[in-house]
Amino acid sequence: MAEKKKKTGLALFLSIVKYTVVIASSLTMILPFLWMLSSSFKDSLEVFNFPIQWIPQNLKLENYSYIWNKANYPQLFFNTLKLTVVITILQIVTCSLAAYAFSKLVFPERDKIFILYLATLMLPYQVVMIPQFSVIKIFGLTNTHMALILIQAFNPMGVFLMKQFFDGIPNELSEAARIDGLNEFGIYSKIIMPLSKSVIGTLVILTSVSVWNDFLAPLIYINSRELYTIQLGLRNMISEFTAEYGPIMAASVISIIPILIVFLCFQSFFEQSLASSGVKG
Repeated sequence: MAEKKKKTGLALFLSIVKYTVVIASSLTMILPFLWMLSSSFKDSLEVFNFPIQWIPQNLKLENYSYIWNKANYPQLFFNTLKLTVVITILQIVTCSLAAYAFSKLVFPERDKIFILYLATLMLPYQVVMIPQFSVIKIFGLTNTHMALILIQAFNPMGVFLMKQFFDGIPNELSEAARIDGLNEFGIYSKIIMPLSKSVIGTLVILTSVSVWNDFLAPLIYINSRELYTIQLGLRNMISEFTAEYGPIMAASVISIIPILIVFLCFQSFFEQSLASSGVKG
């Protein structure tokens, strides 16, 4: 009996330690965001006061209206939203089609081609940056949103993610559909894709976050202010409004809201994808 109580006490102690570590880690990650949110309602001189006053005495709501009008934020928001939506849709289409081919179709050297395709993930962007820019320049697409769309319309990681999920769908479903006379595109669109909502939701989250927060590609290809994305706009705000940290924090808060909405909308699909991946193993 004493040994059982000892084991119970040890398990309780380990649980307390585990949750304490988890809570501490969570607070460490969320504190910078809380500080940014608090600073967005402060005067620029109050932002770096110590100790931190988490709830400002005088809320400066005008920080949001100021930055919205001063930095042409609606245009930045629209440009970034357009690129995010278009690229996300293109990646879902291209990644799912390629994943279907690698997973459900049989053709010569399929596995070797897939390995070569995945090998591109080992190349850092800095390696392909110059040749990629040269190709875009040859086609005359510099300083256009089309350049950003083309270079991000394909994603090897997305193909790998979707192929792994498609591998878990029984091949008997595809074979039965072929016997019934359904062609490959029909199998892809009417059977495979409806069963893949969880992995599609995961890809939506990963792609939208990546495109929304992308700074390097727009910096390379975009020169005109009317084509700037939010990340380039924030960089310019920091250089132009050097002492106005309150409005800059307000702009940063606004830039996070769409990504937060996307994550909340597709969170359940993301969790389902992780759960199904775990069960598959």
